[in-house]
Amino acid sequence: MTPVNEITQRVRTTLIALPLGVYALSRLVQLALLWWMSPDDKIRDRLLAWDGGHFVRVAEEGYPTGYSYDGEGHLTGNGLAFFPGYPMTVRLVHLITRLDYGTAAITVSWLAGAVAAVLLCALGTRLYDERTGLALTALFCVQPMSMALSMGYSEALFTAFVVGMLLCAHRGAWLLAGVLGLAAGLTRPTGAAAAIALAVAAVIAIVKQRRGEAGGGVWKPILGAVIALAGVPSYLLWVGLRVGDLRAWFDIQTAGWGTTFDYGDSTLTFLRDAFKAGDGWIQVSIAWMLVGVVILAVVALVRRVWPPLAVYGLIVLVLVLGQAGYYHSKPRLLVPALLILVPPAVALGRARPRTAALVLAACGAFGLWYGSYLITVWHYAI
Repeated sequence: MTPVNEITQRVRTTLIALPLGVYALSRLVQLALLWWMSPDDKIRDRLLAWDGGHFVRVAEEGYPTGYSYDGEGHLTGNGLAFFPGYPMTVRLVHLITRLDYGTAAITVSWLAGAVAAVLLCALGTRLYDERTGLALTALFCVQPMSMALSMGYSEALFTAFVVGMLLCAHRGAWLLAGVLGLAAGLTRPTGAAAAIALAVAAVIAIVKQRRGEAGGGVWKPILGAVIALAGVPSYLLWVGLRVGDLRAWFDIQTAGWGTTFDYGDSTLTFLRDAFKAGDGWIQVSIAWMLVGVVILAVVALVRRVWPPLAVYGLIVLVLVLGQAGYYHSKPRLLVPALLILVPPAVALGRARPRTAALVLAACGAFGLWYGSYLITVWHYAI
């Protein structure tokens, strides 16, 4: 084998086989813990619990035609609150494979998580080095609410779209980045953060071209950003036209999940109550996690993370911490934030291999157990 082929083979192993191995190991350990901690044998039902049921229902039955009300005439949440990217992908997999909708939903999440792991390793390697890229992937796979990557939730698919978009933007593949940004915007409302990040990347590229620091045309970055920016508004407009009220999506979301944007007032109240008189260790642990992600975001900014990644992560952080809603869902909503994983990934990438392995093993043991606990013993939605 020639030296060039050896290098190519090494890169291929690092960027594909290793992150896939880490991801697969994390999912198998997660399932083993879930089986061990579950009081019954209904593991599949737990993976499709809560919002997973809404996604499966949308995939199978389509969207409601209007508002939903309870027996007393109060507005309630319904499937229109859920963006179409994930349930439509579930429906596609069902049509191709003939798997039932629930199994198709879990399959989409597992496969999308694998793609996200490979792309994240490639992005981390491109921004820093191979060890940092692998550490970034490992941290993503074992973070406390990485359980969402195994469930009938949209986090895995959304992350795959976002990381793919960022990777394409860094490589200058603007049209593909725009399409992936559009897909992200049609998968979760935080896709708006991804679109803005792509717009920032486009501005940086255009400025470099004006200075003669890079080649290529101006229209491709602009077009890519415009395509991505259309995602979230398109779905919100579609819901508004379907219901006959342009505020429909926001009203449905508030009625069903209480997720109004209150500029962080609810989050601050939660933190105060948790540290003052926490209602059990779960509440306190989540409070410390929220404090931790803010600290990690600040560290990432100080260390000058690639601006599009920083912009994306900060907007996601603001959207999650700035809104009211179930406090125990916030760590899950931050799974695709990515920015908060960069500082520890860089530190682990520079540490001795033995030290990095021990730290990642400890993080994995806690994170995978924590997620399993929340969907087996904890009685509330995540």
